[in-house]
Amino acid sequence: MRRMALTTTATVTGIVSLLALKPHHADRPSPGTDPTTGPTAGSTGANRPDTFTGAVIDTRYGPVQVAVTMNGGRLTAVEVLQVPDENRRDRTIASYAVPRLTDEAIGAQSADIDAVSGATYTSEGYIRSLQSALDRARA
Repeated sequence: MRRMALTTTATVTGIVSLLALKPHHADRPSPGTDPTTGPTAGSTGANRPDTFTGAVIDTRYGPVQVAVTMNGGRLTAVEVLQVPDENRRDRTIASYAVPRLTDEAIGAQSADIDAVSGATYTSEGYIRSLQSALDRARA
């Protein structure tokens, strides 16, 4: 009976560990790795960075808003304009979630990114505001 309990616990632990692993996305280009890429269609030809502000997304804990910087048709930066910050918990969540979301967005060159565990509402607001800003940039 004891051996069965240990085996079950070990199996469950192993499965949870495997499910927690994030797949490596080798097909995502790293920002700035191809300096020979010229302006994309719809670009003015000058590689000037342009900034586009996303919509303010109201979440359960407060508003989230981002602005994106595009250069040569590529997402080069994301600036967070608003995140929930009413209390220490909000600030703590934002301090670890926002850098991860920003890195993911720049790596993916889109708003098709994963939410940060423990920061679901902030992540959803970030992603929706990011998509809004990207839509404005590509319009």
